[in-house]
Amino acid sequence: MIKQNNQQKKEKQCFFCVNKDKRIDYKDNEVLRRFTSSYMKIQPRRRSGLCAKHQRQVAKAIKQARIAGLLAFVPK
Repeated sequence: MIKQNNQQKKEKQCFFCVNKDKRIDYKDNEVLRRFTSSYMKIQPRRRSGLCAKHQRQVAKAIKQARIAGLLAFVPK
């Protein structure tokens, strides 16, 4: 007996493509923290739902914020 799943997976929308007024800035902690895990790791695209272009920009901004001391490298 094979169980069929008729439900479609809902594709995640890129946060920055949907919200055109949002900018990726290394000084914006609240937005960048949204794309890190509880262990302060950068979330992968399949988890965060970002497009490839914005995923690269977010990763670069998180790294800049860590060096500037605005985000932690490890959790407290």
